[in-house]
Amino acid sequence: MELDWLEGFVESWQDRISHGRVPHALLLAGPVGVGKRAAARWIAATMLGLKTSRLPVYPQDAIEHADLRWVAPLEDKESIGIEQIRELVHGMVLTSYEGGGKVAVIEPANAMTVSAANSLLKTLEEPAGDALLILVADRVGKLPATIFSRCQRIDLPAPAQGAALAWLDRVQPGASWTEALRVAGGGPLAAIGVLEDLETSATMARDLNALGTGMGSAVEVAARWTRIGPEFVLNWLSQQVKLVVIAASAGREQAAGLAIEESVVRRMDRRNLFCYLDIINGLRGQPGGSFNVQVTLEGLLIDWADGLQDCGPNAPMDGMNLMLAGRQAP
Repeated sequence: MELDWLEGFVESWQDRISHGRVPHALLLAGPVGVGKRAAARWIAATMLGLKTSRLPVYPQDAIEHADLRWVAPLEDKESIGIEQIRELVHGMVLTSYEGGGKVAVIEPANAMTVSAANSLLKTLEEPAGDALLILVADRVGKLPATIFSRCQRIDLPAPAQGAALAWLDRVQPGASWTEALRVAGGGPLAAIGVLEDLETSATMARDLNALGTGMGSAVEVAARWTRIGPEFVLNWLSQQVKLVVIAASAGREQAAGLAIEESVVRRMDRRNLFCYLDIINGLRGQPGGSFNVQVTLEGLLIDWADGLQDCGPNAPMDGMNLMLAGRQAP
């Protein structure tokens, strides 16, 4: 599907080409989920003479070309390291394989380490031949000023809500796009990922409410949640317990965004909410693999089902003991 809100961007880029105003270094900026990477792919295909659609599209087209380099954090890393940039810089000075110049995309550029960014400066100032460097930034404020000042910036804004919802409804008619778009901050592509998370969150809320009313099995729920992944589960659980704390502090049973039913909130021992939240947040700070996820979730959910009657390392409850054992298990 074409990203029709990028039509103005495409017209502007084609005008640059027709007037010979294509920069050597380009910074694509804008909110998460507005199509910056799709735009980078579209530019790369255009500059390398590849057949492409009229507008950037979703899902994104795969591009394979000898003169294209795409640099992103390695699979097990969160940053782009200096060796990746050095390799890119070396490749950019070589002669074009097909004689039409070279294109390199760095995304997200704000993931470059300081040393990696510094190693790119000379190339940004004095690019080789017809090379085009495209930097995609989700967080412009995280870019060093030295990088920012050497690129020509193009901002890709989010579409109006009505246009975004109309486009999303073509992706999946009847889905809860209004809420997904709100959570995503207005980026339609980000909303697609958020929708899946919303559906997962709704399922988890049903599980937690069932346990809180004495229904279901904490062990079975923990097994399902383990398949979702600890990072998502613990972040969601932390947010929900935090909202319970906020509601309790205000003398209410509900707070905006709280998915826990009032009858369940009333069953919780409010003296132990902060302790329970501390334990969850402590687990969120643990490195991956440092605790047995399913055993830990079993402990947390057993305690929830018991209404948080006790909390702490000396608690007599089976659930708390299971959770502590889970934190220590390999």
